[in-house]
Amino acid sequence: MSIAVSFRRPHATCMGRFAIVDDDRIGRGECTDIYFERSARILSVSGLNPEVAMEVTASAIPGGFGILCGMEDVISLLEGVSLDMEAMAEGSLFYQTEPVLRIRGKYRDFARYETAILGFLCHSSGIATASAGIKALAGDRLVFSFGSRRQHPAIATMIERSAWIGGVDGVSNTCAPEGIPLAGTMPHAFVMCYPTPEEAFLAFDRHSTPDVPRIMLCDTYCDEKRESLAGARCGAVAVRLDTPRSRRGDMRAILEEVRWELDAAGYGNVGIFLSGGVTSFDVARYRDIVDGFGVGGAIANAPVIDFAMDIVEKEGTKCAKRGKRSGAKQVWESPKGRHVTLPEGLAGPAGAVPLLQPVIRKGKILSRSTMEDARQRVLARLPVIREQVLHRAGGEKGEKSLENQDTTPECTGKGKQFF
Repeated sequence: MSIAVSFRRPHATCMGRFAIVDDDRIGRGECTDIYFERSARILSVSGLNPEVAMEVTASAIPGGFGILCGMEDVISLLEGVSLDMEAMAEGSLFYQTEPVLRIRGKYRDFARYETAILGFLCHSSGIATASAGIKALAGDRLVFSFGSRRQHPAIATMIERSAWIGGVDGVSNTCAPEGIPLAGTMPHAFVMCYPTPEEAFLAFDRHSTPDVPRIMLCDTYCDEKRESLAGARCGAVAVRLDTPRSRRGDMRAILEEVRWELDAAGYGNVGIFLSGGVTSFDVARYRDIVDGFGVGGAIANAPVIDFAMDIVEKEGTKCAKRGKRSGAKQVWESPKGRHVTLPEGLAGPAGAVPLLQPVIRKGKILSRSTMEDARQRVLARLPVIREQVLHRAGGEKGEKSLENQDTTPECTGKGKQFF
């Protein structure tokens, strides 16, 4: 049995210099799965364009919770389209099977936008969720997004915006939205351009502008301890180690040794910054001795939130495909953060607030959320998120498996003072 495939494209493909889709094509609904266009054509020939309500939900979430992100792009996409939309605010904490967005309108009027809607939400929410989980584990230790180089440069702005909403303390990419602090030290190539690491450190200290923290990369040629001491002598406020997957196989021992020698040499105020393949487990293991983390792929390559968009009402009648719950719904959040999903129109528990609020009416935008508003929603939920992360790891036993339970004293670096 063969499956026939048509190679005829409904739109001419306008390939620019880089392999990206421009804003206009996305806005016109041309960045879509072909079956939406074929379905819309056949429905039109059949004279069908039913009034529907469609909800966006995630049936399963890898970490058990999600941070909603990408909603502002969805709002921009649907502005002017003849539909109504209710949604959770960007930065909201949500759980599996909860609707985060609902659209009401004539199906053919917005069907072609489903691909972009889900793409905006799935990718951004995955990055924001990973960022929030890592930041919740880090506590008062700093976390920076260093992973935009692991993704296509065309989406660097989205990556850094999503990471910032998710709670990171800064990002590395210069295309981050205005208002997000930029963070970065130096590449190994910079150090290797000088005859010795010491000369590189001195040049960096001498010629960097005053606002640039003097954080020296101390693992280019030789022992991390030796280069860290050299960095401290050259004016470092922190030393960066880029080898959590060390060739010696014991990053804890390396960190303890570097910390000990810095303290012994009188550099107790010089902090330690860890980067290079850092995961949430590394953050939990080393946060007692590390002042800041540069996290790359664990944020930028985070698993997407696997949202789907499904009809829950047609022409005013509740209906749903197998595996989905029919009828429009509302998600209520109690003062303690507990969520309950009820049919739309039913009163929520005492003191609870409805999370899905009107956003668009007949194509007109009613409300938007700023990036900072979204970020503050996440920061306010970090204690709850930390509990979620530890619970998924097995409660108290999970915490001990995530965190290195030894007698190492708290690091003596001054953390937030030098970043």
